Amino acid sequence: MNFTTPTAAPPKKRRALLASVTKAYERFLKIRGHPREIALGFALGILIGMSPFMGLHTIVAVAVAALFKWNKISAALSVWITNAVTAPIIYSITYLVGARIMGIERAFQLKEINSLTAVHNLILKTPEIVWAMIVGGMVIGLPLATVGYWVVFSLTSRYQEEIKAKIAKSKEKRAFKKQLRKVKASDQRRPEYPADNPAIGNPTDHRREQPTEASES
Repeated sequence: MNFTTPTAAPPKKRRALLASVTKAYERFLKIRGHPREIALGFALGILIGMSPFMGLHTIVAVAVAALFKWNKISAALSVWITNAVTAPIIYSITYLVGARIMGIERAFQLKEINSLTAVHNLILKTPEIVWAMIVGGMVIGLPLATVGYWVVFSLTSRYQEEIKAKIAKSKEKRAFKKQLRKVKASDQRRPEYPADNPAIGNPTDHRREQPTEASES
């Protein structure tokens, strides 16, 4: 007989990572601002994050976002597309793409740094490498920034519309409860007229009968 082994539960680290990503996503949606400004800031951050100037990403993104009056928080967050984990992969791809576009016949590879001479040659080639990474970053970053803009614009617009709908519904409920309290209060304070009770009768008829009794006496 073949027994299927039960799937193992995800490790604690994976659950913690998933929880942190979910929390960051929820916080991102709560950024205040117009969806268009938030999306533009996000797209700007992605584009700048693809540049080779890793230590200056946040400063440049916030400064440019402030200049164009886009959302600075989303710009500062999206530059982290390039971080300590993803930088080797992203920069390798951007350099290879840029080198191909610029017509660099023999692209530089990290495994070639095996001697002082190789390091010296790398320093001499640094401007060429940086320019290749800038060009490659622009070529790859523009499509990513465009996709990021539309995704963030759609998500933030939908989230803000849901929040507005919830606020409007909450206001309607409060207004209805307030009106209901007023109606109940008015019902409790309304005096009971004798005419409402057939056993007592109408007081106006009683006052109308008194002169008649006096005249008969």
